[in-house]
Amino acid sequence: MSLPKHSSFKPAIAPWIHEIPDNWEEKPFYAVARERKVKNKGMKEANLLSLSYGNIVRKDINTPSGLLPESFETYQIVEPDDVVFRLTDLQNDKRSLRSAICLERGIITSAYLAVQSDGVLPAFMNYLMRAYDVQKIFYSMGGGLRQSLGFEDLRRMSIVAPSVEEQTAIARFLDRETSRIDGLLEKKGRFIELLKEKRAALITHAVTKGIDAGVPMKDSTIDWIGEVPEHWMVTKLGYLGRSANGINIGGEAFGSGYPFISYGDVYKNRQLPEKIEGLVQSSKADRVTYSVKAGDILFTRTSETVDEVAFPSVAMSTITGAVFAGFLIRFRPYAKALSPLFSKYAFQNSGLRDFFAREMKIVTRASLSQGILQSMPIVLPPLAEQEKIAAHLEEMSIKFDTLISKTHRSIELLKEKRSALISAAVTGKIDVRNAA
Repeated sequence: MSLPKHSSFKPAIAPWIHEIPDNWEEKPFYAVARERKVKNKGMKEANLLSLSYGNIVRKDINTPSGLLPESFETYQIVEPDDVVFRLTDLQNDKRSLRSAICLERGIITSAYLAVQSDGVLPAFMNYLMRAYDVQKIFYSMGGGLRQSLGFEDLRRMSIVAPSVEEQTAIARFLDRETSRIDGLLEKKGRFIELLKEKRAALITHAVTKGIDAGVPMKDSTIDWIGEVPEHWMVTKLGYLGRSANGINIGGEAFGSGYPFISYGDVYKNRQLPEKIEGLVQSSKADRVTYSVKAGDILFTRTSETVDEVAFPSVAMSTITGAVFAGFLIRFRPYAKALSPLFSKYAFQNSGLRDFFAREMKIVTRASLSQGILQSMPIVLPPLAEQEKIAAHLEEMSIKFDTLISKTHRSIELLKEKRSALISAAVTGKIDVRNAA
């Protein structure tokens, strides 16, 4: 899209804008915005709102998550077209979108700043604040330990303002163009999810049915596995090796010493990182008992939900001197029982999640025991076929990862384009008054 520029410009007061069209004005924030300070005393409102990823969203007041107030009477009432800012903890979070426009009346935490536009269209103010937000303007203001800002800190912040007619044209243009970009972002997000689903289905099929068409099949006698190649073995994991829980060690031992494989090194990593960042002071005996060798499979042992437990990670090489955390279980296959590369994919079988959900007794947390792990059904091809299947899946995974990576990059480029378009329109770098 090629858009014209304004014919003449003048220097801007705001250094981050540089220049604005000659017919635009600049005003201090206090001249175009009033802080809204209406407490929810007497629980006049129960429509609980929250600022999330640059949007104001509804939350269930009866089952809210996170830190709860003693009373929602301490919250503030906000109205449609108010612009809300979350200007707390600026030094620790430089990624969040910190402003959004309200679309409905409701209540929101008093830790946020809510303003009512006065003399500037709310929609234009919303886009202008998004441009300031993306340019990290707020981070250069304020002070204090948490670097939190209030209305007084923003009072003299420069606000650019074209005529109301041009503000309207800019808001309409940005509504249309950002909606189009958001539609593309949604489609690309769905495409990534479809790729992940297709990859998961491909892996599950390959590790339970093989990759050679037309081979004779037999009933595995396990419902969620179904038929398997006739020459494959169906067994339990416990017959293929030994399992052991990880080391329990005090917090004072961390920070130096030998490699320490943590829950985070395993969780959702299909193979252990080549470089382990964690260090722990461990004894020579510990480094024997809790060692990690090539082909070892590490499972996460406990979590809040079954969806986050039993993620396996395979050690593709021996990690010298390493010990592994007590929140993990190490399964060490007998010699030539399991190919390490095949193991990386075999435990991604989508049916295993249902198996774990049935077998675990969840009270307050999901917990994987060695007994459950050893009883887990395993479909086992001959070693040479394991390696063939693994090589095929490795090749296919690279193709999927490449597609997913390219799509993620295109998403980032679209987001950058969206931000640049908003910034250019609201600061007068482009003239959208006659944009089709």
